Amino acid sequence: MDGRHRALKPPGPVDGDGTGRFAVVIEPQGWVFEAVAGVSLVESARLAGIVLPTSCRNGTCRTCICQLTSGRVRHLIEWPGLSAEEKLDGAILPCVATPESNLRIEVPGALEALAHGPQGAGTV
Repeated sequence: MDGRHRALKPPGPVDGDGTGRFAVVIEPQGWVFEAVAGVSLVESARLAGIVLPTSCRNGTCRTCICQLTSGRVRHLIEWPGLSAEEKLDGAILPCVATPESNLRIEVPGALEALAHGPQGAGTV
């Protein structure tokens, strides 16, 4: 790989039909990107030209903590830095979370990475 970021095509209607690809909507911005099962949401967002807040990328610092308002994720590590109560309330750590369905997440600090070209974040 040449080290350059490759933006994913705008996802269009992704419905979790067994392809392992899911649509993720970021609120309040209304941006949508395609996430791949087994890949962290932070990484899938980055490939789509969206920067989610992150620091450690291993589920401990909590910089990326956000609210899952619909859908299902699986954390890639057994003990992410979330309490049982936070998990029940829908908190996730996108640096170590991968989609299991289409998602809607609240990430007020998300940014569009304009430096990655014209295929950045889509709008709903």
